[in-house]
Amino acid sequence: MTSLRDPLALPCGQVLPNRIMKAALSEGLGTKRNSPDGRLEQLYTTWSRGGYGLLITGNVMVDRRQLGEPGNVVIEDERDLDGLSRWAKTTKDAGVPIWVQLNHPGRQSNPLALGHTPVAPSPIPLSFPGAATPRELTSDEIEGIIERFATAAAVCETAGFDGVQVHGAHGYLVAQFLSPLSNRRDDAWGGDAGRRMRFALEVVRRIRARVSPGFAVGIKLNSADFQRGGFTEDESRDVVAALAREGLDLIEVSGGSYETPAMMGAAADSTRAREAYFLEYARTVRTMAGNVPLAVTGGFRSRAAMDAAVGSGECDVVGIGRPTATTTDAADLILSGRTESLAAHQMRAGMRGILGRVTDLKSLDGLLDLGWHADQLHRVGAGLQPDVNRGAIATALAMVRRNGRTSFGRKRGL
Repeated sequence: MTSLRDPLALPCGQVLPNRIMKAALSEGLGTKRNSPDGRLEQLYTTWSRGGYGLLITGNVMVDRRQLGEPGNVVIEDERDLDGLSRWAKTTKDAGVPIWVQLNHPGRQSNPLALGHTPVAPSPIPLSFPGAATPRELTSDEIEGIIERFATAAAVCETAGFDGVQVHGAHGYLVAQFLSPLSNRRDDAWGGDAGRRMRFALEVVRRIRARVSPGFAVGIKLNSADFQRGGFTEDESRDVVAALAREGLDLIEVSGGSYETPAMMGAAADSTRAREAYFLEYARTVRTMAGNVPLAVTGGFRSRAAMDAAVGSGECDVVGIGRPTATTTDAADLILSGRTESLAAHQMRAGMRGILGRVTDLKSLDGLLDLGWHADQLHRVGAGLQPDVNRGAIATALAMVRRNGRTSFGRKRGL
């Protein structure tokens, strides 16, 4: 029976030393010019000592005109190659592979950047109060974004990273193309499920053609977006089957978006009790994935649940996200048997009776939770210990402070 300690050989030939992956968390630790700096090096050096079999970075954007949030690192060319190379080297002494998560926010670009016009498959805004209506991408612009993903991947390989992961989940651009709620095109990029998956397929194909055979290429994919009339599990299974033929090395299963944040604990109590929110879905796509390993992220906390998921063959890799922000050596604690369960922290808004009248509390809780965990990453990046007692007010103020100029000023040329 497979154990969490067992190495995993990927189709590209890369070998993960064990089955616990530090899943992507958006760090927001880029400079004002969206370049990597020393805080990322400190953070990933810390994680490299945490016993993980794979580290995946968070939210590296492919277009500096379209950011998910302030502080995103952007890769458009080799201008930051030295900084990227230092970042890539942080895990080498520990022998841990590090992959860059490549992303484009689409309509889910920084919601506090007033005056900024996001782009998307179709001009349909997020269901947030005051959300900007995105501009519909032209076919030429879509081709340009695909090329941006491929260029960024090639730069990552040159810098010394071990692979890339395309972010195709959580409501970002790739997921927007997949969902009939956000993609209402009637051209070659939408109109039916087959055409809606074309963008994801072309991104993966272009990357795989641009990098070497030994460089890993993965994708993070929603099991569903949990919205009525949205991207369904049946459609997701078809996408997995199509992607499995494109030379991928790992498919990570997650779910939800910032409108319905299933990936951040906004799930039913019974689902949270089972820990692995998306494991049942993963079980249904094992044969469709072929020889491409599956990772499942979302809800894992106990060693027993992780052991059972990998031991049963339901998934090949367990992804841990938010707990690694406060327990940076989470994998080592699990693998060594020094803990039976990881501590989890979930931030929720106060004054719920009042706020519930004017906004969606699940979405607000999701944003606060992201901000709270980003604060922890900033502390670790600064060489400090996490602060698990940090409150909602401090978190909200930090979010406004980080957004700063972009919260209130129109960005030129966007």
